[in-house]
Amino acid sequence: MIAKLRGLLDETGTDWAVIDVSGVGYLVHCSNRTLASLGEKGEACTVYTDLQVSENDMRLLGFADAGERDWFRLLTGVQGVGSKVGLAILSALSPGELRDACSRGDAASVARAQGVGPKLAGRIVNELKDKAGALPGGGGAGQTFAATPAGAASADAVSALENLGFKPAVAARAVAEATGELGEGASESDLIRVALKKAAG
Repeated sequence: MIAKLRGLLDETGTDWAVIDVSGVGYLVHCSNRTLASLGEKGEACTVYTDLQVSENDMRLLGFADAGERDWFRLLTGVQGVGSKVGLAILSALSPGELRDACSRGDAASVARAQGVGPKLAGRIVNELKDKAGALPGGGGAGQTFAATPAGAASADAVSALENLGFKPAVAARAVAEATGELGEGASESDLIRVALKKAAG
């Protein structure tokens, strides 16, 4: 099984990247946070991977670190959570936020992810709350995801920039810079205004 890829970032899309490893392009599906951590096209990058095989599909999933991959495997072990929903949750919540939400029984935070309703969010929190403490959520993972700001306002700002046509990595980086300039308590509208200037600059 392919466990890790190290190569050059060849291309990115809304939820995927192509990693060129010695001339072979690997299509990996990623969360927004992982996409934001990969850097610019042509730069060296590393992703930890998980290969999912079904009757009619074979899909390689990519993660910024092994901790995010561990969370993905836990999430997709919950009934009703496929790879797409698992990546959506990891796009909405960092591993640290996800760990804290499960520990607190905070289903509402998990339900922020696209495609996750209250019932599924409740099931995820109930099934994973006892396992949450054993998985990483801070430390090195926090450094990995520093390019993508946490919090509802910043996540919504990133989404708004993506809807305007900016690539996920560009949108996340611009909002991170805007958050650093305006402070953590900045409103969504202020973040979007400043991030737009940075993304277009």
